Amino acid sequence: MKRVTILLALAVLAAAQKPQVFTGVITCTMCKNDHKAMGISPDDKCVRECIKHGAKYALFDGKNLYRLSDQQTPEKYAAQKVRVTGVLYEKTGIIKVEKIEPLGTAPAKPSGSGTGHRH
Repeated sequence: MKRVTILLALAVLAAAQKPQVFTGVITCTMCKNDHKAMGISPDDKCVRECIKHGAKYALFDGKNLYRLSDQQTPEKYAAQKVRVTGVLYEKTGIIKVEKIEPLGTAPAKPSGSGTGHRH
């Protein structure tokens, strides 16, 4: 019985360490999702200025703010919507970043009516 409990505990720990995908906006721990108070615009400039003054890059998913372990890569995505792949350490609220990818906009639909092919 003790062996089964240990195996179950190890399985739970292994599952908790699997990378997840998070989507949100790259921001900073100072402003979270509201950059108006700082009076610096646009938002990407505000994020970068806050980082210079000690804030950390973070991901805001609309509800939660997660600090990012990688503090270099997010700079190029400041104030942009991204997809972060990594492991969330729930006790600290930090995502150990494996990959950050920008979320592009959906391709524009062709204009015009009909289903035909246009040249």
